Amino acid sequence: MRYEKTVGTGARESSMIEAFVTNLGKYNNDVLCGEYLKLPATTEDVQGLLSRIGVDGVVYEEFFITDYKTDISGLSDCLGEYESIDELNYLAALLDEMDEDELTKFEAAVECGDDTGSVKDLINLAQNLDCYDYFPGVDSNEDLGYYLIDNYGMLAIPADVQPYFDYEAYGRDYALNESGDFTGGGYIVRGYGRSTEYYDGRRDDIPEEYRIFAYPDPQKMNMREQMEMYGNMVMAGRSADRHVRAHEEI
Repeated sequence: MRYEKTVGTGARESSMIEAFVTNLGKYNNDVLCGEYLKLPATTEDVQGLLSRIGVDGVVYEEFFITDYKTDISGLSDCLGEYESIDELNYLAALLDEMDEDELTKFEAAVECGDDTGSVKDLINLAQNLDCYDYFPGVDSNEDLGYYLIDNYGMLAIPADVQPYFDYEAYGRDYALNESGDFTGGGYIVRGYGRSTEYYDGRRDDIPEEYRIFAYPDPQKMNMREQMEMYGNMVMAGRSADRHVRAHEEI
């Protein structure tokens, strides 16, 4: 598994999360208009994308997310269609700050389904990884037994007894007692430390540098984008007029 990080020039080879943002109003009119947003992102990135897909905050205000891409196995399955861009950016920024070992540990926690019910949960999970013990490469009870004894020194076994010791049974008992999980990358178990709620779900609780959502600024739109916005306004007005006339005829 390889996680690509930001390169030295400031250009991003790969993002932590890519969300396909889709214009909901146009989608309801059988027009698929959307684009992938690479996260973490900036306010300018969001405004540019929304402008390109016609979400102007005037005629088209609503959008939803129809697809996700990420190198973190299982993460896409935890993300829904109507997630907050700010929350997704906060999560992606936290992941972007992790080293490869931390990302692997986060992936294991996600795979075992701990604290993955919402983006809020995932944000807090990303900041509570020290509450978990993770044994990379351990994928069986026997491996777990050897790891606990050889790496953690949980049991002193005389050299002449080691060839006869049942490492698999020892690992199985530990796994049953601690309620851990074997994942694709190793064994993970929640420790005895209490997790902290760093994020309570309110937008104001997201650090300011990660709050990036904003509709496009009409004054910063180019001529084509302005014409498209005004065209949408005209079309919306005509549609409303037709609806009123149809209602009056009834």
